Amino acid sequence: MTKKTLYIFFLFILLIQGSVLQAQRFPKPEFENGHTQPELQKPEARSNALELLDIFVLLASLSLVSWLVLKKRSRRGVLYMSIFSVIYFGFIREGCICSVGSLQNVALALFNPGYVIPISAVLFFVLPLLFTLFFGRTFCAGVCPLGAIQDLVVIKPIEIRPWLQKTLGIIPFIYLGLAVLYAATASDFVICRYDPFVGIYRLDGTFTMFAIGGILLLVGVFIARPYCRFFCPYGVLLNWVSRFSRKHLTITPSNCIQCKLCENSCPFGAIEKPVEENIKLEKKTMIIRFLGLALIIPLLVYIGGWTGSQIHEKLALVNPKVSLAQELIEANENPKMEESLNIESFRSSGKSANELFEESAQILDQFEIGGWLFGGFVGLAIGLTLASLAIFRYRKDYEPNRATCLSLYRPDFG
Repeated sequence: MTKKTLYIFFLFILLIQGSVLQAQRFPKPEFENGHTQPELQKPEARSNALELLDIFVLLASLSLVSWLVLKKRSRRGVLYMSIFSVIYFGFIREGCICSVGSLQNVALALFNPGYVIPISAVLFFVLPLLFTLFFGRTFCAGVCPLGAIQDLVVIKPIEIRPWLQKTLGIIPFIYLGLAVLYAATASDFVICRYDPFVGIYRLDGTFTMFAIGGILLLVGVFIARPYCRFFCPYGVLLNWVSRFSRKHLTITPSNCIQCKLCENSCPFGAIEKPVEENIKLEKKTMIIRFLGLALIIPLLVYIGGWTGSQIHEKLALVNPKVSLAQELIEANENPKMEESLNIESFRSSGKSANELFEESAQILDQFEIGGWLFGGFVGLAIGLTLASLAIFRYRKDYEPNRATCLSLYRPDFG
């Protein structure tokens, strides 16, 4: 394996060791000083007619952007659609419901039979995936309000080295795993809580969330779409589906003539350069690499799963019942400590502490299983990233990377 591949591998091992050292056993409490989670803001409920309008606008927008990308190849048209998405799905709809956050509704519905998922959430989750399967990531191009607002601020994008881009690309897998874990255990909708642009769209976010959104937009002037490329959990699903898309954006409307005008034009680093056949690795070297990956990937899955199980108590503190149980234990161990409003409300509810502890223990059991799955998923993502760095395929022409290409034309070549 290359030095860069080994660098990423050892970096992952160091992160795992740091996480294990911080692990703790329940019920010993541990709190972060002064930390409070951002308020989970919820817009007012929509009537059935307005929900149908949202679905129709989403379907029409996906259809129009797909046509603009694949048929018209119009950068200006996609730009206008981005502005429309920012206005309608952003400021008018206040960033909700959005396809990115809808994956939490789907996860909650899959693991909690008592939850009735709204049809609008199902369609906002499914429709972009269906269009991606047929036309590539046209949803990202001009429909998603989170991506659209970033695209409007790109002025002078800089190139990020491929190995660094792939390393940062692991973060969305971690975010996706956490989002599914917390939604499946009915603990929290972390995507909605930490949405960097919802405060801007609703004009009433906390200072912290305004600052995060502002920083991402400022970074987006020089690093195109940082949230889409290095944070978006829904982008992981679009990445997978787009690999099998029936049609996809092409760099030129005809055959590639090796003019190299597109070589450094894509601000997202999604253009694959030709790989000459005469620089292919020898068969023996390829076999060694394959065997090495065949050993490393299962090992990473196990290490990741084991690590997730060791820190499941820390992960579970996001759950309100678990955090309340921890807080109650802390109060019982320190009678002189002033009780919080949460504890006062609990005591006035008439519910016994033992009942709360039993419920917390059940939730912790769920998180222990979820920790294995979450950690194994992250380990698999890292392993596949290492594989993508160590293995290449022969390529004669310049091609868009079907997985990471956002189907977004730039003025340089579109």
